[in-house]
Amino acid sequence: MTVTPRIGVVGLGNMGRPMAENLLKGGFALAVADVDPRRLAGLGVKALLPASLAVLGEMSEIVITMLPDGKIVRKALLGADGSNDGVLDGLQPGSLVIDMSSSAPVGTRELGAELAARGIALVDAPVSGGVKRAIDGTLAIMVGGADADIERARPLLAAMGRDIFPTGPLGSGHAMKALNNYVSAAGLTAAVEALAVGEKFGLDPNVMTDVLNASSGRNNTTENKLRQFILSKTFASGFSAALMAKDVRTADELGAAIGVATPLAEACAVLWGEAAARLGPTADHTEYGREGSDQ
Repeated sequence: MTVTPRIGVVGLGNMGRPMAENLLKGGFALAVADVDPRRLAGLGVKALLPASLAVLGEMSEIVITMLPDGKIVRKALLGADGSNDGVLDGLQPGSLVIDMSSSAPVGTRELGAELAARGIALVDAPVSGGVKRAIDGTLAIMVGGADADIERARPLLAAMGRDIFPTGPLGSGHAMKALNNYVSAAGLTAAVEALAVGEKFGLDPNVMTDVLNASSGRNNTTENKLRQFILSKTFASGFSAALMAKDVRTADELGAAIGVATPLAEACAVLWGEAAARLGPTADHTEYGREGSDQ
């Protein structure tokens, strides 16, 4: 007799697939779903592959979403209008949804109210660390929601991450993730511009990277992206320019929504929006530095 899995995972992309693999390694029984059937390859012997999202909901008491944005999360949970094909069409009251996507915090609070009306709890638990740390199970996870719901989610989060940070009420995790990625994007922008100017002046970009990493200009990009992905021209960090642009825009919009001026975030949102449009929807975010590296 097949044991009905109690954990559902929706979204098996660059991050979601290794995160699901770590849940399996942690002993959790899973039902998994993705719009791209190729991402399910090899999981049929480890997890159940339900015929629909509603069936995944029936199989689960906790559902994790790892999707590109909050609008897609909403559609996966609620289904298209009148279609009865969403997770919530099968999920029972008393269940928990953990949105690990990079969703907009205001939208997360709105979704939380809708789920609460159905007797279903929501926590937002976006991640940071990239594909490498998703594979290693060492992600940083920012968690917003009621204390009891966070504690219920904690064993699953611990299977996927090393550092778990309760950030406050529902939506605060997504706010923190957007603000973190804004700071990351601003650091990458500054580093790439500095290398372009330095190289044009005659400085060796590898020497510049060494100096930056031994000086006050050091940041995540100088340490983990310049030499590894930009100067090497591999551009393979596993996180897209389109998603980075979306997160920076989310951070800027959050500031506007609560009346905080964010002129640098506004400028970064424009720069990253233009870069994402220029590079295309599948381009890695480190390709932001392609022009400078090709000079």
